[in-house]
Amino acid sequence: MSARKPDTLGGRAAIVGTGATEFSKDSGRSELKLAVEAVQAALDDAGLAPADVDGLVTFTMDTSPEITVAQACGIGDLTFFSRVHYGGGAACATVQQAALAVATGVAEVVVCYRAFNERSGRRFGSGVEHREPSAEGAALGWSLPFGLLTPASWVAMAAQRYLYAYGLKPEVFGHVAVTDRRHAATNPAAYFHGKPITLAEHAASRWIVEPLRLLDCCQETDGGQAIVVTSVERARDLPRPPAVITAAAQGAGRGQEQMTSFYRDDLTGLPEMGVVAGQLWRASGLTPADIDVAILYDHFTPFVLMQLEEFGFCGRGEAAGFVAGDALPLNTHGGQLGEAYLHGMNGIAEAVRQIRGSSVNQVPGAARALVTAGTGVPTSGLLLGADG
Repeated sequence: MSARKPDTLGGRAAIVGTGATEFSKDSGRSELKLAVEAVQAALDDAGLAPADVDGLVTFTMDTSPEITVAQACGIGDLTFFSRVHYGGGAACATVQQAALAVATGVAEVVVCYRAFNERSGRRFGSGVEHREPSAEGAALGWSLPFGLLTPASWVAMAAQRYLYAYGLKPEVFGHVAVTDRRHAATNPAAYFHGKPITLAEHAASRWIVEPLRLLDCCQETDGGQAIVVTSVERARDLPRPPAVITAAAQGAGRGQEQMTSFYRDDLTGLPEMGVVAGQLWRASGLTPADIDVAILYDHFTPFVLMQLEEFGFCGRGEAAGFVAGDALPLNTHGGQLGEAYLHGMNGIAEAVRQIRGSSVNQVPGAARALVTAGTGVPTSGLLLGADG
């Protein structure tokens, strides 16, 4: 999609199935098994069989290759297979790639999946432990020697500048955490089901890297999630209401690095998400006022506030008050802070449930949902809508 003019992808593909494993801290099985369970559950939800699938999309950070998942699921010939880079920034882009394949006739049914043992196996929150020589590693070399070794420490730099620029205190981040955990508390699939928190509990949680506290940081989760994409025409013959892909976009901003874009002119925003926002609004013709529910990537609470500002839901420095006022239903599944950390794929599934009318925290009449992927890295986003 051009950053200067709208594309023609919108309305040509739809999400017709979602499936997930349970979300846990110790799955007790391989990442391939998690991927297979999630894919099979998504196909069952869509009313499709493995033989219907001819495309698979996942993340570069996935240990279950497309051809291996195809074999293990009983999927036959593949005409499309792809991977998207940059960790959680890839989430919505997997659906974009699936939609592009469907819209151009390269594939008819594409499954996007993500599966990992991110708690009992490799823990992304532990930061950089070993890295082969690469251009990305060289960029990190400007930060690692000074003690910026983990995602929390990288985000803390931008979060501190945000607070300083707008005269705010770290407590403002608590509004995101409380909102997420309120929704997780009523979601039986959420790890923190039945466990809401208060602003006081957020403020009392221990420091991880100032100004980030424990309750500003997402979980580490074992699990899998899969999404099925096909044409809108075929979707209408399937058992569940489709979530039409109204618009899809990727974005990388000027001076972009992976989580360490500290040499930009300003650290108080997320330019990569600004690129995504501009494309989504331009392609769809929608505005923030048209959105019924937002599922925003919440690996760290400050970046949720910045996303709301990049999309124009509120002014710069005003997002904490916007969230506190419940001006927009946000992360109704509990987010990655409350439900599970699946690199944003479970957020896409929640947006589909909202469009279908089947969320446990259903927004009455929800017909348009915004979904975003990981921030601080090259990222992506979706606008999903009801058919017709």
